[in-house]
Amino acid sequence: MTEDTNSPADAPSPGASQVQSGIENDYYTREVHGPYDHFEMDAFELENGRTLRNCRIAYATFGDLNDAKDNAVLFPHMYSGTSKDMEMYVGEDSAIDPTEYFVILPNQIGNGLSTSPHNTPPPNGQADFPNVRISDDVRAQHRLVTEEFGIDELQLVLGWSMGAQQTYEWAVRYPGMVKRAAPIGGTARNPVLSGLLVDALTACIRSDSGWEDGYYDDQRAVRGGLKRHARTWLLMGTSSTLFREEAWREAGFTSLEDSVYGAWEEWFLPMDPNDLLTMAWKWKHADVSRITDGDLEAALDRIEARTYVMPFAEDYVFTLEDCREEEAMIPDSELRPIETPWGHFGMFGFDPADKEFIDETVRELLAEEV
Repeated sequence: MTEDTNSPADAPSPGASQVQSGIENDYYTREVHGPYDHFEMDAFELENGRTLRNCRIAYATFGDLNDAKDNAVLFPHMYSGTSKDMEMYVGEDSAIDPTEYFVILPNQIGNGLSTSPHNTPPPNGQADFPNVRISDDVRAQHRLVTEEFGIDELQLVLGWSMGAQQTYEWAVRYPGMVKRAAPIGGTARNPVLSGLLVDALTACIRSDSGWEDGYYDDQRAVRGGLKRHARTWLLMGTSSTLFREEAWREAGFTSLEDSVYGAWEEWFLPMDPNDLLTMAWKWKHADVSRITDGDLEAALDRIEARTYVMPFAEDYVFTLEDCREEEAMIPDSELRPIETPWGHFGMFGFDPADKEFIDETVRELLAEEV
């Protein structure tokens, strides 16, 4: 008979989050997206009441914060993007000059670098990841800006698409902090047509036989859904002018099919589907009027920032008309349309003139006295 050496445990057995991990994906690494840091928030309560434990926000910075801490620029990113994708607008020859400004590029919750479905272990990972709102991202970014850096004013908040949605949320939620705002190709309340696009993109991913109700083992199992998702984006994200004039040739693509693969399919194929769906849900439900009981005009009237509303003139996702309607409700604002056949994707600078126009307009805004 062997001697029993067991003793009672001090605590129950560990839960799933202690013994399981997320999905490996080499796309969401510093090797691909460059250097970035993490702001750790421990337990972060979402607007819906759920709590993300061990929640962290990835972010990159350029330049130095001055002693007065009054030279900061915040530049959140778009759907499917990361901080890396907005770096093209930061440089000594650009309006956002890191020798003059301290530039913070935060990553959305759910984008793959910050806390996201693919890197969160069960029971909150993959399809069990809670719904996150734009307001949650902005509250988390506010903590980053104030707690990590001690900043209480931002010279400029700007962003494209979902970055514009975050820009509006910042300007409405924290009006005293934001001195200037540049929402580019996005709205304060998501339009109906844009929401229908989200539904279509979501259906493309979930229609894949490898979707497995969101509990796949490898994002490559959902390759077909990601490709359909990419082509659906192409339909709404560009313009008829682009294809009528074959303007994609000027960007170096050799054929229509080459542009479809090189500009869209290749972009989305490495990404995690659940991460994309998390961002898509918050995109569809973006609405700053949640702060003012559904009154959009009252919400936009809260904005104190000098604001340039910058829609893409041929954008089907966030149309010129939608942006013009909102701009009329913002006290100290101007409408600055961007003319480009690339539609919503003009921000990528496939035509260098688009990037130059955006940069010069931002330069004008930064030069304004506030």
